[in-house]
Amino acid sequence: MSEDAARIDVWLWRARFFKTRSMASRFVDEGRVRLTRGGVQTRLDKPSRSLRPGDALLFAIGGRLISVRVEGLGERRGPASEARALYTMLEESSQDQEKPSH
Repeated sequence: MSEDAARIDVWLWRARFFKTRSMASRFVDEGRVRLTRGGVQTRLDKPSRSLRPGDALLFAIGGRLISVRVEGLGERRGPASEARALYTMLEESSQDQEKPSH
């Protein structure tokens, strides 16, 4: 795999969406992650599928819809601050966090 791509299971683990890589692999195996690249959305079905900066991911964890754009691939599973630098949250996932104040 080239340096500008990473396995989806490794990236999900590095970005701290899952505690273990095997949990991330199982999640992808179950077809629960959608990838948007170049305007085309596909359901990922294998943990070995590649991910590149600029790709968008959509998946649900714990009843929350998560939509992120991949900003970086990372070289390791580092601290949370390093993990957050790997992605940008997109609008769909932030709507449940921002409630209007009345």
